[in-house]
Amino acid sequence: MTLALLTCLYFSLYLHCSNSSPSRPPIGVHPLDTKYYEAELIKCKDGSKPFTRDRLNDNFCDCADGTDEPGTSACPSGRFYCRNTGSTPRFLFSSHVNDQICDCCDGSDEYDGTAICPNTCVMGGNIVYQGIKYDSTARNLDSINSRKTKLGTEMEDSTYKIIGLKALVFLQVALVIIFMAFRLFRRRKTRRRNSR
Repeated sequence: MTLALLTCLYFSLYLHCSNSSPSRPPIGVHPLDTKYYEAELIKCKDGSKPFTRDRLNDNFCDCADGTDEPGTSACPSGRFYCRNTGSTPRFLFSSHVNDQICDCCDGSDEYDGTAICPNTCVMGGNIVYQGIKYDSTARNLDSINSRKTKLGTEMEDSTYKIIGLKALVFLQVALVIIFMAFRLFRRRKTRRRNSR
C-alpha cells in the first residue's frame, strides 16, 4: 500500500514538474524571449493571431513574421538565434537552419543530425556581445539586416587594415633607407682606408 502511494505521488509530482515549466527554451530563441514562449497561448509578434505552444517549431508557418518557427526553416521571414556559447551570438535567416551547412560556430543550427557540426566557438569571444542591449520586439526582429551589419564591420576592419598596412610600408621604407645609408657609409670608410 505504501509503495503504491509513493509511486502515485512520484508520478503526479513528475507530471506536475514536466508540465509546469519547460526545462529548455525552444530552439532558435534568444534567451530574453524564452518567457514569451512559455505561455500556453502565444501571440504572433506582428499581432496577427495567436497559436498554441504545441504549434511552436512544428515546421509549419502559422505567423507571417515567423514567430512560431524560430528553430525551423518553415517561415521565409524567420530568424534563428545562435547562442554560440564562448563566442559572439548572432541571428541567422531561418533558411540556414538544417541546410547541412554549419552556420553557427556551436552547430546549433544543424540540430536534426543530418550534418555533424563540431563546436568551433572560441572562448572569450562573448565579451563584445555582453555590452549590447537587446530589445525584444517584432520591429527590431524584422529590422535585423545582417548584410548591412556585415558590410559596416568589413568597412571598419578594412580601414584598420589599410592604416596598419601604411604603417608597415612606412616602416619597411625607413629600414631600407637606414640599411642603404649604413652600407654607403661603410663603403666610403673602407675606400678611404684602402686609398691611404
